[in-house]
Amino acid sequence: MPTFYDPGADAGEASEALRGLAHATRAFENPQDLYGVLGDLHSGVRSLKQVLDQIAAAHIENRPRAFDDQGDHAIGSKDALAAADELHEAATLIDQAEERLDAAAGAASRIAWRGAFAEGSPTVSRWISVVFMQGQEADEVLDIIDADGALAGLNHLKSWDYGDETTSAAMENGYVHDVPPSGPLEHELRDGDYHLAYSHAFAHVALYRIHTVDTVDQLPADARSLAAPSASSRTREQQRASWFEPASITVVRQQRGLGL
Repeated sequence: MPTFYDPGADAGEASEALRGLAHATRAFENPQDLYGVLGDLHSGVRSLKQVLDQIAAAHIENRPRAFDDQGDHAIGSKDALAAADELHEAATLIDQAEERLDAAAGAASRIAWRGAFAEGSPTVSRWISVVFMQGQEADEVLDIIDADGALAGLNHLKSWDYGDETTSAAMENGYVHDVPPSGPLEHELRDGDYHLAYSHAFAHVALYRIHTVDTVDQLPADARSLAAPSASSRTREQQRASWFEPASITVVRQQRGLGL
């Protein structure tokens, strides 16, 4: 566990954690984990840049105490400046890496990973809404996110997931999505079968869970073509509230006599 006050101990902890991550990422059994890993790496790279800048500053601040092995202060001071300069250059390169990671995470967030196809019974995956909060209720969760991170907020919202009961309610009310809804000024985190979306600007949080849909429950091809929105409609769909019923669900409900 990090100490938050001992640089040497925390550096060793970070090194060991990265070694573990390098081993764990040799294979991904569940591709839905990829986005969450990218999000955590993006956060880690941002922290790494800060660390490099701070270590560079420490070399400069402590120049009066810098000597070489023979006790020459001029040489020690020069080496301290050289180390600070190289560290700043490394931080600049890390900054570029952060931009690329941000772009990668943006692309990864648009991927709808499908479940594995079982022989004789193909399945696809859909995202169901577990809980949506806004206003004061959301503020409590946002405070948890600010204090302990997005993963803590996601884990807190899992207590609103009642398994089959939540799944049934989402299916009956049409709270089912091909991809988790997102909007402007929203932050997102995916962890396993769950996807968290939250916005401080609009004071809301939402949790979605992936659900496997059997072939019999999938939308027929002709219905999919009728339900498929235009590009402008998709833009409006992304901007509307998460609880509105998707067009594909409307078609299914009408076909099964559930609609008016």
